[in-house]
Amino acid sequence: MIPASFEYARPRTVEEAVGQLALAGEEAKVLAGGQSLLPILRMRLAFPELLVDVGRIPGLRGVRTDGDTLVIGALTSHHDVVHDPLVRRHAGLLAAATATVADPAVRHRGTIGGSLAHADPAGDVPAAVLALDAELVVQGPDGRRSVPAREFFTDYLQTALRPDELLVEVRVPKADAWGFHYEKFQLSAQAWAVVGVAALVRRDDGRIVESRVGLSNMGPTPVRATACEEALAGADAAPDAVASAADSAAEGTRPASDLSASAEYREHLARVLTRRAVLAAADLT
Repeated sequence: MIPASFEYARPRTVEEAVGQLALAGEEAKVLAGGQSLLPILRMRLAFPELLVDVGRIPGLRGVRTDGDTLVIGALTSHHDVVHDPLVRRHAGLLAAATATVADPAVRHRGTIGGSLAHADPAGDVPAAVLALDAELVVQGPDGRRSVPAREFFTDYLQTALRPDELLVEVRVPKADAWGFHYEKFQLSAQAWAVVGVAALVRRDDGRIVESRVGLSNMGPTPVRATACEEALAGADAAPDAVASAADSAAEGTRPASDLSASAEYREHLARVLTRRAVLAAADLT
């Protein structure tokens, strides 16, 4: 299909982009890599009056360190996130999850900021960012503010971003001391996850000291498996203890039933995949 007509702007700075968004309000859409937005436009599921193309704004790509934090520009491509040595060293879970996004063509064009702002609960990147306790930095007319990942995803395809704000960077605490693993079930190699699990585990003296488990496609937003995390805290680093804790992975979630799976099957997958992911993250496989 052909998209509905719209005005097109290509700002040269973040400030210029924010100004254009402020003028258009709810009638504007931001174009970064376009891998989520363009199909929506072609199917006429969105009818923006203005498309603000931020893809060539300098300074929004790349990865750097800031003390104990990685700072990832919002326009950094999935491919660059996967292969960046700083991400692989300090936030391996993010690299592992991003490596499963769609296919190489999409990973070369899609961006981490676009994926997070699109906020598809079946996406791989949001669950990993949630498990990593990242903060998302957005810029609006009044300057910058930082939003914890736990507060960023508000509903299905909705975020804490205001109409006049632009996501500019992702700040990820370094997780060098944590084991990690990303596990997902999908119907085909390039499909969205039916369920995905992003797991971080910190062990000490034969016990699991702390864990973080992010779930994709288990509700209208990515969620943390908090009941499972609580059950794992202080548990023996042993397969039986992990399996017992993983049984609570679906508690508090709201998975949907659709053509891919029923809600009950998604709950089953959450338990199975959480067990696998935590065992791998804890180096117990």
